[in-house]
Amino acid sequence: MLRQVTPGRYDAYEALLQALADDSVWMLLWHGRAGSPEAQYGNMEIDGLGYAPCVTSAQELAVSGWTRAHEVVSGRDIARALYPDRWGIWLNPHAPGGGVGIPWLDLRRIATGLDRMPAGPLRLSEPAIELPQFYAQLTQNAHRTPAVRSLRRAWVQPALGAPYLAIGLDLYDTGPASVDSVRTMMGQSIAAVPDGLPVSTVAMSDEYDPVTMWLRANTRPFYDREAHAAPAPSPGYGYPPPATRAY
Repeated sequence: MLRQVTPGRYDAYEALLQALADDSVWMLLWHGRAGSPEAQYGNMEIDGLGYAPCVTSAQELAVSGWTRAHEVVSGRDIARALYPDRWGIWLNPHAPGGGVGIPWLDLRRIATGLDRMPAGPLRLSEPAIELPQFYAQLTQNAHRTPAVRSLRRAWVQPALGAPYLAIGLDLYDTGPASVDSVRTMMGQSIAAVPDGLPVSTVAMSDEYDPVTMWLRANTRPFYDREAHAAPAPSPGYGYPPPATRAY
């Protein structure tokens, strides 16, 4: 399966991620032994990203020539352990061609469910489709939903699968009552979306989601409760209004 992963073969790469999720890897320990408090994985840096090297079987371990300790870990467990610190894994770095790297964003997909998150790399942009009725309905419903601070939007094109509209939800709190109210808000608004257009949501509080990161860096809210509620500034008596600056 590793040999089938080549540039542009996203289907083969997705199959590899699924195999990792269902199987185990042999993590190479730079310090300590498996299960000991001082155990520490090896590390590599490729194009500014960190990876922990590992091998895919006992046979590959023998071929690799690794003489220090190792530990066998399920793919899902190592994904849960590494992605929060933005570390990936590098499979069989000793192999001809240098093996295959799995960056932390894809470990996050393994940890949370491959079917729940879009396949990268993602192409992200401002939506080009005009949806005035949907945005008007969503804005109106958001204003009636106190949990919502602001809303953003992006057009997401996954490596595999259909493109979709993503709505970024910035909430004042993420308690069950707030989440339920926002779910109701989206349910009331989605009827204004044309048939066949997929719509998804992302939490703006999720510091690991690539869509959220893009939204924060590249967009402004199309609904902002605090900006909507702010009164217009009035000039002081006898003085002109303060100068404004465009950003």
